[in-house]
Amino acid sequence: MTPEDLAGLIDLSILRPDATKKDIEELLRKAMQFPFASVCVPPSYVEFAGMFLAGRKMNISTVVGFPMGYQTTHTKVTEAKEAVEKGAGEVDMVMNISAFKSGETAAVEEDIKAVVSAVPRTVVKVIIETCYLTYQEKVYAVDTVVRAGAHFVKTSTGFGPGGATVDDVKLLKETAGGRIKIKAAGGIRNLDAALEMIEAGADRIGTSVGAEVVEDFQKKEELF
Repeated sequence: MTPEDLAGLIDLSILRPDATKKDIEELLRKAMQFPFASVCVPPSYVEFAGMFLAGRKMNISTVVGFPMGYQTTHTKVTEAKEAVEKGAGEVDMVMNISAFKSGETAAVEEDIKAVVSAVPRTVVKVIIETCYLTYQEKVYAVDTVVRAGAHFVKTSTGFGPGGATVDDVKLLKETAGGRIKIKAAGGIRNLDAALEMIEAGADRIGTSVGAEVVEDFQKKEELF
């Protein structure tokens, strides 16, 4: 794997509620250093990111129903459509965790399916927030997301009580059985953690320190 290959597995993200416009600009500048899979910014900054990166081949992603997931389906669909209209090529939506844990899996599936259908040419990643789910719920969640037609199942928002774990990534990968891709996010702060997630089966990594991760990989590669 080359540094460019590693960058291609990373969504360079900034979703902190206290992130300023200057913070967003700094992340966008870092995004120019390597061919990241995408740069993920808050919905209100999608259009700004598009203008800032004008002329560059950089995919912009954003979030929908973030971070709790209990917005109405209409709200999520509206968010997704607006994000795509503003220039987003991918959306990471939070499933309705409350409904899911209440056993309303059919409603959760329809919620996801509505977003997928609303933006048919857009990659949709569904955050199931694994820290709130039991082992069996994680398995059911993957199956629900697959049936809804999304492209990725994602571990975490990064705002729950726990983030991605190697065990969860392995479980999601095994359950998916090649039917859907896996994104690990939440608490991935360094190169070793990123590589562990990839080795466990993650097809995509979400982290705010993606540039530093790739730089560290580059340095390690140069030593050998």
